[in-house]
Amino acid sequence: MARHSQLQREVLSLYKQCLRAAQGKPGFAPRVREEFRRNAALPASDVLRIEHLLRRGQRQLEQLRDALVLDLWPAGHVQPTAPFAHPTG
Repeated sequence: MARHSQLQREVLSLYKQCLRAAQGKPGFAPRVREEFRRNAALPASDVLRIEHLLRRGQRQLEQLRDALVLDLWPAGHVQPTAPFAHPTG
């Protein structure tokens, strides 16, 4: 079996931690898988980009572990709390 580099081990560890943190939070696990799969195509030689994504993923993991995070909305998207009311007249 091929040995993984240190960077590969860190990415795999982050992936497992994210999946564990996503348990019990609807919609999070598929998003985690999608994000990792999308970035899996990066060439192994693009170390700076991989390290950047790894740091970003670690920050997102801390947010995901927050007990107050219960819903998933894209960045910059404001979750509606009530139907929009348009003033009349």
